[in-house]
Amino acid sequence: EYVKQHPLTYISHYEPYIQQMMKGEEKVLTSRQPVIFAVTSGTSGKSSILPMTKHQGFMFFIQGISVVYHSLLKTFPENNNLQKTLKFFYTPKWRKSECGILIGPNSSSPTNSKHLLNIYSTPKAGFAILREPEALYVHLLFGLADKSLGMLEANFSSLILSSFDALYRYWSDIADDIQRGEVNPKLNIDESVRKELNAALTPNPQRANEIRDVMKTGSKVGIGKRLWPDCNLILSADSGSFDLPAKILRETYCEGIPIYSPLYAASEGLLGLNIWPKNHPSRYLLAVQSMFFEFIPVEHSTEDQPCTLFMDQVEKGEEYELVITNASGFYRYRFGDIVKVVDFYHQCPVIEFKHRKGQFLNVRGEKTSESLFYQALTKTTSAWFPRKLLNYCCVESLLIEDKGDSYAPFYHLFLEVDDDSKPLTVDQREMIDKELCSRSYVYESFRNKGSIQPIKVHQVKVGTFEELRKFTIDNSQASANQYKVPRVLKTKEAVSVLLKNVVNEL
Repeated sequence: EYVKQHPLTYISHYEPYIQQMMKGEEKVLTSRQPVIFAVTSGTSGKSSILPMTKHQGFMFFIQGISVVYHSLLKTFPENNNLQKTLKFFYTPKWRKSECGILIGPNSSSPTNSKHLLNIYSTPKAGFAILREPEALYVHLLFGLADKSLGMLEANFSSLILSSFDALYRYWSDIADDIQRGEVNPKLNIDESVRKELNAALTPNPQRANEIRDVMKTGSKVGIGKRLWPDCNLILSADSGSFDLPAKILRETYCEGIPIYSPLYAASEGLLGLNIWPKNHPSRYLLAVQSMFFEFIPVEHSTEDQPCTLFMDQVEKGEEYELVITNASGFYRYRFGDIVKVVDFYHQCPVIEFKHRKGQFLNVRGEKTSESLFYQALTKTTSAWFPRKLLNYCCVESLLIEDKGDSYAPFYHLFLEVDDDSKPLTVDQREMIDKELCSRSYVYESFRNKGSIQPIKVHQVKVGTFEELRKFTIDNSQASANQYKVPRVLKTKEAVSVLLKNVVNEL
């Protein structure tokens, strides 16, 4: 009856009501007043603003965090201790609506985790630093000072990976700071913050020398375990677009330390729980008391009002667009996630997150999904050993002036590999195209007919995707805690960041 009486909806249906709520009007979408207007990351399009109630936050803790924490301790009992956690997260830029309610990300941040700050290695004063480079330096400083660190944590595995990259830039200065028991005097932070940090830092020449000895070995493989011998776990999202950074962490910096991705969540609320910490790829039990779920078979996801399935009607092995009804007044809402049903736990579907609906390539109606392209790319680059793929994204040819050798459209692929001094070859480019053809009959058909030109590969400098991250954060409402690498770029401004860093084209 519900499905018959209410259409499927998009964010555009709610925007006028949210504007009313932000002006102070009550009981518009929900009887409960929102405690925050959450800004989405905008990975697959523009950022949106969504209301979140106190009840949603409470349910997130009771039905999400408490459940996965139980799973964590059951699977990794060595974490039931008083060791500190090095958490990489940053205080976002907050603003206020006309009615005085905060507007900003509802992902984990120091602002909404004040009751937990004492479990982290960074002193509370460190979370008052608003600029990310200085805040990251302080996170690394106090994390490295604590040899007994038990866990590394961040919302996304990409944040941990970039933090290790930064460690290689800062370690010598940090070792000096630990030896002196004083924060680097050149660090651009408020003097009151510096005073508190210095009070929390004890001179430790022995620990400083241990860090120098580890860092001077040169090998990145397993360096996390050598710096922190008692580190037992990494808590971070490792599915979808975060599979690649997690893979790099497992193979290099954090070899020997398991990664657990505990929750599947969005600005709309809690979606799923990972109660199988050792399973890879990560899979999630749908949070049925948090949301009402419907499923659109992926082949019908381009339709405006397709028929939906309920949880007892989905099939194992099939992919679906998720539709949710949540506690903040969003009804039959299409928020854009594509998932695959991989199992059932009793009667409840267990899913893997695949990609965002907007993150696919489509120059001739072929609709190459993010997950399909990623599988083809990683299969190809695994044969390039010892070279490693660090990051990538794609752009449809319509967005770039270079039209190639004919009128037919094609994909631009921007690759960052671990050694930009050695150019990739034409053979390597052709390997990617052939692998994609082998996995997609539709793409292969268009290629054989000449309707799509071969992929054009742009090799970029090491560090380019970090520059893209900073550009995106500086030019959007997203915070550093929310940023996800867009695997399909949609704006010319973002593409220009990559183009200016190209070192080789094929």
